[in-house]
Amino acid sequence: METEKSIDELLNTHFAGRVVRKDLTKLLKEGANVPVYVLEYLLGMYCAVDDEIVIAEGMKSVKQILSDNYVRPDEAEKIKSKIKELGNYKIIDKVTVKLNVNRDKYEAMLSNLGVGGIEISSDTIKKYEKLLVGGIWCILNLQYLYDEGARTTPFILSELKPIQMPNLDLDSVFEGRKAFTESQWIGVLLRSIGLEPTNFVERARHLMARLIPLVENN
Repeated sequence: METEKSIDELLNTHFAGRVVRKDLTKLLKEGANVPVYVLEYLLGMYCAVDDEIVIAEGMKSVKQILSDNYVRPDEAEKIKSKIKELGNYKIIDKVTVKLNVNRDKYEAMLSNLGVGGIEISSDTIKKYEKLLVGGIWCILNLQYLYDEGARTTPFILSELKPIQMPNLDLDSVFEGRKAFTESQWIGVLLRSIGLEPTNFVERARHLMARLIPLVENN
């Protein structure tokens, strides 16, 4: 069986930004009340490497981002004040969108910040339809411009980047798969269900049967 390092290198090369070390997630989760997929997204951005020094620096960056930009409900007023005073501020929050038929506008509600009525473009909705179905955690850039009577809120959304995957790009998965041998890919699949392939003999690969409920018709 291939070494763990060879699989790591292939994953970090061909699935950059999508590889997460669960031990790092656990370390961050113990000190922050943040959704796991938010932590994993940030770890994928800053810690998807094999270099422990780079990982340590990445962890510092992730902690700093969470401290500065993640909106905690009990600190919502503080963040609102920052947006107003600075005029422009980046936050991490859950975004849910509804169509206001009276205004013929899509409007976003920010869960932890507790602000609604923020106009959002039709192009953004077409690109990320999940905003309309339960919402998506996002990195947002908000501006503040008070103009009495002009809008329902002085908060303006200037940029939105989903943290949760808004859709599944299977073509990129198929393309990345080409770099792996069958044995390596089976190892990747085993990892995806929480098992380390190097700890099992070949015959134990029947454990992949755990994935069957995810691919069969319900």
